[in-house]
Amino acid sequence: MARFFMELAYRGKNYHGWQIQPNAITVQEVLNTCVGKMLGQEINIVGCGRTDTGVHASYFVAHFESEKLPLGTEQFCYKLNRFLPRDIAVYSMTQVDEQTHSRFSAINRSYEYHLVTQKNPFLQESAYYLDKGIDFSKMNEAAQVLLDYTDFTSFSKLHTDVKTNNCKITKAIWEQKSDRWVFAISADRFLRNMVRAIVGTLLEVGQEKISLQRFCEIIEAKDRGLAGTSAPAHGLYLVGVDYPEALFIPKHQRVCCL
Repeated sequence: MARFFMELAYRGKNYHGWQIQPNAITVQEVLNTCVGKMLGQEINIVGCGRTDTGVHASYFVAHFESEKLPLGTEQFCYKLNRFLPRDIAVYSMTQVDEQTHSRFSAINRSYEYHLVTQKNPFLQESAYYLDKGIDFSKMNEAAQVLLDYTDFTSFSKLHTDVKTNNCKITKAIWEQKSDRWVFAISADRFLRNMVRAIVGTLLEVGQEKISLQRFCEIIEAKDRGLAGTSAPAHGLYLVGVDYPEALFIPKHQRVCCL
């Protein structure tokens, strides 16, 4: 059996996240169905991670196994995209070593959270609108503190099956881009709901509901109940997944989600 990596993107609005679940449509289910019909076999596509209901991915990597792609990788992608719904796009397929795994071989992941402070009817489903006064400089002070910690239990969804809540964050910054503010964060791994919980708590700093010292205390307490409410899903994008070059070199230039 050959293993193939797929580079893809999707809008999360119409899906209950990436991973298959009962009685709810997911991105993984749609891809399994479409790829399986094209290959004439049952397919289980494995993603580089999970995204929650409503979360988008402007860059996502997944893998599946098959004897071969009957049309070749480029033609297979072309045919598959005609078969897929408009809110899912596959950009490339690359055969990789059978030991290379889309999730476990990844060494870095990057997310962006998009926020607008002025009402825009064209961004209602792709950015979080918040018109209250926000101090982004204070939020950036708090964001830099994240790089000093490794245990992010306070920003993790409760009762998950992970063995550790430790992550190494290498980037966390708010930047103004065009008509919005974008929070960019990168780490070796992320916990369930982690980015949205961090954003929600940073917004409390920016609205002066909590101090920078309190923000640090929340992290150190390792208690999800002390952190802020998770920011809405529709503002969040997975934008990057990195692998050692010896295992996988991306073919596709990542989609801009601005």
